[in-house]
Amino acid sequence: MKRPSHKELFGKLRDAKAAVRNGDVFLIDQDVIAEDAIELGYDIGSELLEVLTELLEETSLNHYAGFRPPQRSYKGEIEGLELFPFVVESPRFKCRLYFKFALNAGSLWLVSLHQDRPIKESS
Repeated sequence: MKRPSHKELFGKLRDAKAAVRNGDVFLIDQDVIAEDAIELGYDIGSELLEVLTELLEETSLNHYAGFRPPQRSYKGEIEGLELFPFVVESPRFKCRLYFKFALNAGSLWLVSLHQDRPIKESS
């Protein structure tokens, strides 16, 4: 069976929504996420939870953009945790957004949140 399954992804999205609702959100590479927030035009300090709530509401299992099985993080605070990336069309920002997170003990660790930057294939 290929991981993550639809059931597993559904659970990850449910847990991510709960973490955001509870305000249990931590940032990896805060400076990078802040730069991406400026590029998108929102205030990371006052609007991040609202942005994440909207984004997660728009996300379905079919938006999963990661490896099977999921990659594991090498970043200190979340080293070894599985990473869950998604690409979603955002009505708020009028573009496709890429976001990636890990979950640990009821908390969401935001790794990336920026305009989707598809990898271009070389010819």
